[in-house]
Amino acid sequence: MASPVAEIPAAEPDLAAAHYAAKLAFETDCSDVHTAFARTMVDFVLLDVRSPALFAQSHVPGAINLPHGKMTAHRMSEWARETLFIVYCAGPHCNGADKAALRLAKLGLKAKLMIGGMTGWVDEGFALESGAVAAE
Repeated sequence: MASPVAEIPAAEPDLAAAHYAAKLAFETDCSDVHTAFARTMVDFVLLDVRSPALFAQSHVPGAINLPHGKMTAHRMSEWARETLFIVYCAGPHCNGADKAALRLAKLGLKAKLMIGGMTGWVDEGFALESGAVAAE
C-alpha cells in the first residue's frame, strides 16, 4: 500500500521538465528580483499594481506603481514592445498581479508574476521603500 504522497505516481522526468519550464515562463520569485537589482542586472520593469496609497506606504525598491486598471495601450506604449514586465501585488491572497499580467498579455506584452508579492518580499527579509511618490 502506497503512502498518500506516492499514491499518485510522480510525472515522468520529461513531462516534469516541460511542466516546470512552462511554469517558470509565467513567474519569478522575490529572491530572483532582489538579486537582479543587487547585481544591477535589471532587464525588466517591476510594476507594483496596488493602489497609489499602498504604494506610498511601502513598496519594493525600484518598482513603479501602475494599478492594472490604468494599464492601457497608450500608457504601456511608453515602453518598448519587447519589454518584460514583472508584476506584484500584496501577496498570495491578492489576485491583482494576475489581473495585471492578463491585461499586459492582452495588450501583446510579456509579463511574469513575482510570486509572493509584498508578503513574499518581506518574508525573504528584503527592505522596502516608503514615502515615495507614486507614478501617475
